[in-house]
Amino acid sequence: MEQLALLRKIVTTLERLKVPYFLVGSQASMLHGEPRLTNDIDLVALLQPRMVNDLLEAFPPPDFYLDEAALRGAIQHASNVNIIHVPSGLKIDLFVPKDTDFEESRFRRAQQTAAADGTPVMVACPEHVILKKMEYYKEGRHEKHLRDITGILKIQGDKIDREYLDLLAIRHGVHDIWQSILQRLDQPPG
Repeated sequence: MEQLALLRKIVTTLERLKVPYFLVGSQASMLHGEPRLTNDIDLVALLQPRMVNDLLEAFPPPDFYLDEAALRGAIQHASNVNIIHVPSGLKIDLFVPKDTDFEESRFRRAQQTAAADGTPVMVACPEHVILKKMEYYKEGRHEKHLRDITGILKIQGDKIDREYLDLLAIRHGVHDIWQSILQRLDQPPG
């Protein structure tokens, strides 16, 4: 199974189950910015206990690995669970959000777009993708996150609500990283 087919499978499954979701992580960065390689699909989804059996049926062994206890735990504790396509090693990370105003705003601001194969998919807004990438960068200092942010800013240009992003960066403790990124963008290449 190719990555786009796996994305299509999880999206159609969540939509069939009427689960609100949106794509995040590298896949979201690529839809808003520049392409790069990634082996996983990250989604935030409002999973409920009543959906466990349907998800297990949609992703059955031996082609898929989805641990029932881990799925139930992710739903109960607002954490994450993995679905692995065993033959390819491709992975879906499903994140169950906490019940916060910020998470609610992420769902409100999610946007429908099309994946590379034309599959309609809900994706986190670019400002939220940038914010989460800054948080990941703060945690691990991986340059890929800064490259993703720069790609989004280049492609989206004036569509980015920089005032909103500035406020988010302050609230989430990454304002210094945001200012550093803006300084890099304003410097002429050389």
